[in-house]
Amino acid sequence: MKFLLTGIDYRTSPVSLRDTVSVAPEKLPLFLASLRELIPYAVILSTCNRTEIYTTESDYISTRKANYNLLFGLFGKYDEDVTKFSYEMRDLKAVEHLYRVASGLESMVVGEYEILGQVKEALDVAEKANMVNLPLRELFNSAIRTGRKVRTETDISRNALSVSSIAIDFAENILGTLSTKKMIIIGTGEAGKLVARIAIKRGIKNISVSSRTRERADEFARKLQCRSFAISEMEEELKTANILITCAGAPHWIIDHKIIQRVMQHRHRVPLIIIDIAVPRNVQPNVSELKNVYLYNIDDLNRVCNLNREQRENEIHLAENIIKEELAKFYIWWQQFKSRPIITVLMKKAETIRVAQLNQTINKLPPLTDDQKRCLDAMTKSIVTKILTEPISYLKTCKDGEYLNIVKEIFGLDGDSKA
Repeated sequence: MKFLLTGIDYRTSPVSLRDTVSVAPEKLPLFLASLRELIPYAVILSTCNRTEIYTTESDYISTRKANYNLLFGLFGKYDEDVTKFSYEMRDLKAVEHLYRVASGLESMVVGEYEILGQVKEALDVAEKANMVNLPLRELFNSAIRTGRKVRTETDISRNALSVSSIAIDFAENILGTLSTKKMIIIGTGEAGKLVARIAIKRGIKNISVSSRTRERADEFARKLQCRSFAISEMEEELKTANILITCAGAPHWIIDHKIIQRVMQHRHRVPLIIIDIAVPRNVQPNVSELKNVYLYNIDDLNRVCNLNREQRENEIHLAENIIKEELAKFYIWWQQFKSRPIITVLMKKAETIRVAQLNQTINKLPPLTDDQKRCLDAMTKSIVTKILTEPISYLKTCKDGEYLNIVKEIFGLDGDSKA
């Protein structure tokens, strides 16, 4: 059994492609169910910057095909772009990658906290769908432990930027001081909350928020002491806004060209800054063609994120050392896991032979007391244990899969064990 990772992320693909292969949290069980028809075990990790499928495979070709079938299904058709912009990793390369993801090293904003919770959520959803076996469970749990250790033992996340804070920086660079500006936030999830908190810290007093459901927007506004409005009132609100930041989990455009075109007719050349940090995107791309409209998406924030990475190079190095240590521990576990079925069958066979020979011997001897029988039993167990101790110890750390096959042949275990 081996690990196979198939994925697309912000480094390999544009946001236009990531839009189509992004899986909303509520839809994860549905896509896991579609995978189950082809392969028994899988975890799907889908965030604003990546969609990755982790599987265990006994047949590489069929498992790889299943993973790409899912990506093609998300894309809506077969397209070479999906293959061209995707990546694939196997075994320990896949393990190391997930460790790096959980540690925040593969994030657009190095050291971000959100990804750790997203990794855990991906595992939880797959567990509920009965799509997790022991290797995948150990892989994800060890990645989560590694991510926590990296954040505890390094400063990788200390004063870390976030996509939300970078979005506000963008607006400030264009408009100057924001204290007198009106900001609209669409989306009441974690990203929306973070945008609002940062905006308030930067001194923005005029903040309005909306969501697909008015109740969520009202609750959001109460907690953060800002104003809420219904999504149907969006056009009217935009007429007096300076900044619009969108981060809603919607499968379609919330803001399109026609809406903004009508809005701009009432603004008298006042510029409108739109920063769309959602994936799939909330704003129709051709909105940027309108005069005095400045549209940025999550890929446009990449330049600032690269600067953040450069500033954290030393912490990245420390985090990578921790990952190497944890990867070595996982490798030992994996070797033991691979050899465990053979060890179990070998010990079972040895015990069966021991008990049979012990009973034959006792039957040929004069009647023995219970103490004498216990002594003979203990002695034969000790002999078998000492004979098997070194072979089993070697099996647990053996790197050569061929050696496992030799052991099966020598002890006649073929057909009795499955690795």
